[in-house]
Amino acid sequence: MAYKATSMTGRASGASENQGESRTESSSTQTISTLARQLADSASRAAERDKALTRSELGNKAKNLLSQISGDSYQANKKKHDREIPNTNDPELLARAKQATEFVNRKSNGGSETNPFASLSNDQLSNIIYDDSGAYTINERRAAWSEAYDRDEAWREKVCAQAMDEYNRTGKMTNFFRSVLDYFNELPAIEQAQYPNDYASDLQSKIDLDFNYRTHRAEGKGKDPLSLIEMLFVQGPQQINESPQEPKNTVGYAE
Repeated sequence: MAYKATSMTGRASGASENQGESRTESSSTQTISTLARQLADSASRAAERDKALTRSELGNKAKNLLSQISGDSYQANKKKHDREIPNTNDPELLARAKQATEFVNRKSNGGSETNPFASLSNDQLSNIIYDDSGAYTINERRAAWSEAYDRDEAWREKVCAQAMDEYNRTGKMTNFFRSVLDYFNELPAIEQAQYPNDYASDLQSKIDLDFNYRTHRAEGKGKDPLSLIEMLFVQGPQQINESPQEPKNTVGYAE
């Protein structure tokens, strides 16, 4: 009933507000659609790349692509990367590239600039990191890499805490190895390719063994286990040397 009593002026004002909200929603939708299109294209390119290359070739490809956004090569061309802007007049893309540059520079100095890719999924981050088509600037790819690294570090802390709890309660690390294998199986092909060929099978053998480090007995099946230290420090992806303030590529379950 209150709505029927609204004056013509009130309705006009309401209509104006609705139009304003519509424009805001339209702008937001356009922003999302622009990034969504880029992400879809990146996913398509990643799928084609993964089909065309062997596991070994993917691993080498990953190493080369990561060298563009990290390590000595990146630092040697830092000024060039900071000046890079997308080849577009789209204000959204220009603003995002600028934000990415501000993010990577301030983070290396302990700043708290918002990462433009903080809300993306892990697969989407990976597709940006390894996309050298020119769709993203070097600093955008580095920003995506930084977000992926932070998530990996958070996962590491969580899973290691769970591993210690499991060991203290049971003398085993079977659930730990299972969590690591599940994590590995969720990685994109180009990231899995950075691990040893037997990485997954080695983890599975440790799971099957179900070894108790207190009783020194295998309660499952399999061959004699590696030592606890060897298990914890099993080889992961090749590390990239950078300063302590900068992120590095690593998703293995131990270093």
